[in-house]
Amino acid sequence: MATYKKRGYKPKTKQEKEEVVEENSTTAEVFNTLDEGASKAEDWVVTNQKYIIGLILVVAVAALGYLGYKKFVAEPKAKEAMNEMYTAKKFFDDAVSGISRDSLYTMSLNGGEGKFGMLDIISEYSGTPAANLANYYAGMSYLNLKDYKNAITFLGNFSSEDKMLSSVSKGAIGDAFVQLEQPEDALGYYEKAFKASENELTTPMYLMKAARVAIDLNQNQKALDYLNRIKTEFSKSTEATKADVLIGKAEASL
Repeated sequence: MATYKKRGYKPKTKQEKEEVVEENSTTAEVFNTLDEGASKAEDWVVTNQKYIIGLILVVAVAALGYLGYKKFVAEPKAKEAMNEMYTAKKFFDDAVSGISRDSLYTMSLNGGEGKFGMLDIISEYSGTPAANLANYYAGMSYLNLKDYKNAITFLGNFSSEDKMLSSVSKGAIGDAFVQLEQPEDALGYYEKAFKASENELTTPMYLMKAARVAIDLNQNQKALDYLNRIKTEFSKSTEATKADVLIGKAEASL
């Protein structure tokens, strides 16, 4: 059993003296081990200091390089890409307005008046926000030109933190799959579309589209769930006025 010894305590017996000598020896050994470890660490640092300094310099240069690239390369490139996309977007906007639609959608894709089209922006400015947005415009152009496979490809390459735009792009992929007579895929994308953004415009629209496809797939209970949600949550929408007919059709098929 260990006993507590007061400061200044002097061993009296031979056994106590031996214990003190052993304790002092053990303590000295511990400190010697620590000193040796510290010495070895210092030696390692001295021996490898040029490598350590090199590693620090590599990390510092990489950080500065990234900041420099972002400021002097990435940001100017992104700005240039948006400027180059202006004419292609104008062609797209004019096509949406109904003026020579097919030719304008084609010009939006391939360019015109000596300016880049959306496909050029995607190729020349890969990785920029403009190239990402160009995927959306290209996909929608192909959808309107009835090139549904390319529509799916380019819309699939588009991503956005804007919930409304994300919803519309997924819904458009659903539309393309409907035209390709792939209803299961269409239903999946319509469901993604109404889940991406809840609002009075796109949510009831894609719920209705999903319900119609679900009825065609004989998934009538799912169709009823979507139609009843339209009537309950979006009662003022255009889709709500059409829901009763489809509800009757779905219920009759259960």
